[in-house]
Amino acid sequence: MCGIIGIVSNESVSDRLVDGLRRMEYRGYDSAGVCTINDGQLVRRRAQGKLKNLVEELGGNPAPGTIGIAHTRWATHGAPTTHNAHPHATDHVALVHNGIIENFKPLRDGLIEKGRTLESDTDSEVVAHLVSEQVENGASPEDAVKAVLPTLRGAFALAIAFRAHPDMLIGARLGSPLVVGYGDGEMFLGSDALALAPLTQKIAYLEEGDWVVITRDSAVIYDQENNVVEREITTSGASAASVEKGNYRHYMQKEIFEQPTVVAQTLSSYVHRADEVVALPQIDFDLSTIKRVTIVACGTSYYAGMVAKYWFEHFARVPVDLDVASEFRYREPVLEDGGLSLFISQSGETADTLAALRHCKEQGQTIAVVVNVPTSSMAREADLLLPTHAGPEIGVASTKAFTCQLAVLAALAAHLAVKKGKMDRAEEQDVVKHLLEAPACLNAALDHDDDIASMAHLIAPARDVLYLGRGPDYPLALEGALKLKEISYIHAEGYASGEMKHGPIALIDEHVPVIVLAPSGPLFEKTVSNMQEVRARGGKIVLISDKDGLEEAGEGCMATIEMPKVHPLIAPLVYAVPVQLLAYHVACVKGTDVDQPRNLAKSVTVE
Repeated sequence: MCGIIGIVSNESVSDRLVDGLRRMEYRGYDSAGVCTINDGQLVRRRAQGKLKNLVEELGGNPAPGTIGIAHTRWATHGAPTTHNAHPHATDHVALVHNGIIENFKPLRDGLIEKGRTLESDTDSEVVAHLVSEQVENGASPEDAVKAVLPTLRGAFALAIAFRAHPDMLIGARLGSPLVVGYGDGEMFLGSDALALAPLTQKIAYLEEGDWVVITRDSAVIYDQENNVVEREITTSGASAASVEKGNYRHYMQKEIFEQPTVVAQTLSSYVHRADEVVALPQIDFDLSTIKRVTIVACGTSYYAGMVAKYWFEHFARVPVDLDVASEFRYREPVLEDGGLSLFISQSGETADTLAALRHCKEQGQTIAVVVNVPTSSMAREADLLLPTHAGPEIGVASTKAFTCQLAVLAALAAHLAVKKGKMDRAEEQDVVKHLLEAPACLNAALDHDDDIASMAHLIAPARDVLYLGRGPDYPLALEGALKLKEISYIHAEGYASGEMKHGPIALIDEHVPVIVLAPSGPLFEKTVSNMQEVRARGGKIVLISDKDGLEEAGEGCMATIEMPKVHPLIAPLVYAVPVQLLAYHVACVKGTDVDQPRNLAKSVTVE
């Protein structure tokens, strides 16, 4: 969601604040701003829209100073306008905020009753006024923050500057991530390590309820009870080069083409090639005692969980419940003793998923997380951390994180099957063999990029597109539809092929392209029958299959996309590539913003 950066230094900070914001553009935003302290004044510059608009504003109206905070905003309360952009400020305090203050209305009403004037429609400005009110009444910055934080309900990461204290910033977090960066004669706050990568590699992650006072040469961290605490200082490993597009047109395109490499990197942590075994990181509980798996995730990660449900039940014969994180807690789920609750998230900070994790933990479940950020909140709260190794994913539409999640989940399903006595040695060796084939098969799928690009113009004019798949290809149909919606703004839906005749077939006519994912195999003939139902009603079919499938059913299709012939285990990884590329090239034809599609955010840190 929103991106935060703060710097306390002896040198000018404006340019570095903007650079930090630029490194967080991938999170999604619709306005941006900076505030510095110079000659005893708060100097605030804000702009609606892309970061270049803020850069233009700063070009005409610089923000000098050696201390400052900056923010990219993804609108929640209030439209994405300049007056709603952060930082918010009073005469004494400037503040940036990521998250949602759920009780902002009564807090706002109380401030207005006292005669205070608020200029924005946001929940965030309320916090600035609450802190400022304390300062105006004689409180120190520390005491002001100490008094205000307990009054806030919801989720927040805050960075606060004080006009009368041009040598310090205060940060705080509850439900939204915030890191402290340690430099040489300067200190930093940031939403993530990537924002601080060019500035420092030495960081500490604030824990839930922490708040921190930073000066040029120190950081004093307090816990939720206002006790001074130590938080481990680690080396982030975030690379300034990792967010470069290289020779690619878009980050999304780069990340699609990185998949063979990052899937191989991920599998190397879970598959021992020499021994032909699947292994997990060291765990302190007995996996064989797991009676039930509950998978919870959002968006693309949810579709990875759908595929995993097939694998867990097929290989390990363990029943699986699957939930959308935003609905999970509110249906009062039944969680039986001895269950494993598995959470899937690229960022490890997704608010709905994190809240569901904590609910399961309270219910005594064993917690496992599949996550791409091993220092994230979910990772730190898990009993079993299963990191992917996709590297930073900048494009808002997830691609390489998805296939790496699938790789980890396949390994976990196989390992669980071994521990439960449902997979013998020969079967485990077979699984290892096919998993190790995945990177090469992903490369083979990417070889058809030009073919997909050449037929994208057939899909781009459509207002509606349907995706069909059976078995583990059904979640891929859902994922393909999501990708097309996200970046091309075409209405698309994914269906299980056999469900077409139970309603969705009413949508079919000559203007509705139907994308069919159908590798040859046991389910192929049934899917071909569903294709015929579509064709009989004038639907235009794009068939994605292997050579055998295209030879059998490709005739009469509007277009075909050939995939390598692969084992069913790795088919979901491989067939992710064509649906990603199709969405990408259609978006390019339409001229949409591929990496930062409208209204979307990379890491959804509000419920």
